[in-house]
Amino acid sequence: MSKNPTGPSAPGLLAGVRVIELASVIMAPYAAQQLGDLGADVIKVEPPAGDMTRHYPPRRHPGMGGPALNLNRNKRSAAIDLKAPHGRDALLALLRTADVFITNLRPQALDKLRLGFDDVAAVNPGLIYANAQGFRSDSRYGTRAAYDDIIQAASGLVWLNHKVSGRPHYVPTVLADKICGMQIAQSVLAALHYREHGGTGQHIEVPMADTMLAFNLVEHLGAAALETHGEFGSPRSLSPQRRALRTADGWMCILPHSDRNWRDFTAFVNQPELADDPRFATGPDRARNADAFYPLLAELTQHHTNATWQEFCDRAGIAAAPVLDLESAATTAYAREGGLLQEADHPTEGRYRVIGRPVRYSADPEPRLRPCPAIGQHTDEVLREAGFDPAVLHAAN
Repeated sequence: MSKNPTGPSAPGLLAGVRVIELASVIMAPYAAQQLGDLGADVIKVEPPAGDMTRHYPPRRHPGMGGPALNLNRNKRSAAIDLKAPHGRDALLALLRTADVFITNLRPQALDKLRLGFDDVAAVNPGLIYANAQGFRSDSRYGTRAAYDDIIQAASGLVWLNHKVSGRPHYVPTVLADKICGMQIAQSVLAALHYREHGGTGQHIEVPMADTMLAFNLVEHLGAAALETHGEFGSPRSLSPQRRALRTADGWMCILPHSDRNWRDFTAFVNQPELADDPRFATGPDRARNADAFYPLLAELTQHHTNATWQEFCDRAGIAAAPVLDLESAATTAYAREGGLLQEADHPTEGRYRVIGRPVRYSADPEPRLRPCPAIGQHTDEVLREAGFDPAVLHAAN
């Protein structure tokens, strides 16, 4: 892997892999965080003022905003002004030692800094160079700015919400940023595997609009998959009646998905004749008639409590869960036992909460945690490892 794996890389599945992150906000930093969680030596190169996400509230000290504490864990920070004398030289020195370069700077900005793929490959031909931006760089939209909201609109996600609710609203999470971040990480791992089995370094481009459109079309290609002028959209997913169900003491999501589930459900509510209703007899029937099926469920669930429904559904093998707010979801016994939200002590920020690693590996059972570094905390350290004298950079500044 890395030709100079001298960083403080904890044991892990990606031990020995060095990643240089030149990125801001959420998408690309989230991708690098995932690689760092798996043991890669991630060096975050940021401007002297820090990645903008560091300044998002809440925060106790400047540059250490709440979101950054998790996005920048398992990373080292090097503060480099790329427009200053020797700033580019310092970054190229780091890139010479790296396996992976992840950036979400737009291609035009990278070319202006002379940090495009050809520029960087000239100093490290084996490098995996992964850049992500809103739209394909060689497309008619290649120069457009984009953030999560823009991509939600461009990929059909806002339309899907409008179709269901009558309002063109955004999904209340930075869904495009996070999905595309996972796509970056997946693509980097594929490229590393290829290189390690006789391949070469390469350029990976992850356009957000393309990634999210492909994601949305998985089920929403609908009838258009088979008919040139077929309608896009999944009837079940787009039913305005598809929602949580009122129970005697709260709200639940209950889905009698299989035909056996449906028979058991109708027997439990003492209406077995519904199992033979031609509108609902089979899974495809229930999906096709979702606008009638979901209101029927809502009528039938009101007479039992959440606890009663959960006990029955678990016994019958029917998927069900109560509706939880985020705090409740993060602090259930299930979440606590899985370490999905833990507490830790940060060297400067004190007690804080750490988002747990959701995937389990039998060969890498113990997640590691290097806390989010201060801006530029490791600048001198990583430059010396790369054979670049930090004094040259500091003198220029």
